[in-house]
Amino acid sequence: MIDIANELIAEMIEHSKTEDPNECCGILAGIDGHVTKLYKIRNSTPSPFRYVMDPNEQLKAMKDADEHSLDLMAFYHSHTHTPAYPSDTDVRMAVESGWVDFCYVLISLEDQSNPDVRFFDISLKGQVTEMNVKIIQE
Repeated sequence: MIDIANELIAEMIEHSKTEDPNECCGILAGIDGHVTKLYKIRNSTPSPFRYVMDPNEQLKAMKDADEHSLDLMAFYHSHTHTPAYPSDTDVRMAVESGWVDFCYVLISLEDQSNPDVRFFDISLKGQVTEMNVKIIQE
């Protein structure tokens, strides 16, 4: 199970709103299932329909996590006009990239006044399973 502070959820929502109408993206890292760090990564193909993490920023974040003994725990991105559920493209990209059995966080801005944040596992076969997450009020 993953646990994450409410303030990091709020930071992902704010990142999503800042990049709207385009999708935002980033990485969550931490220790022993507890998310402690959020890395905002530039979407190198700004679009309301897809994201590609800037490879240099992604590498920099991964190196920083490694230097601080943090585990990569999740990739996150926003959906600007659709529900917080992995699209066919999201699933295909996860499987093709090899980042499977890994947490994907979706932030939906479909209802701007009430953004929806959900966590998913995507398997090697493309099966999507919603994950239970503990949100810590700090």
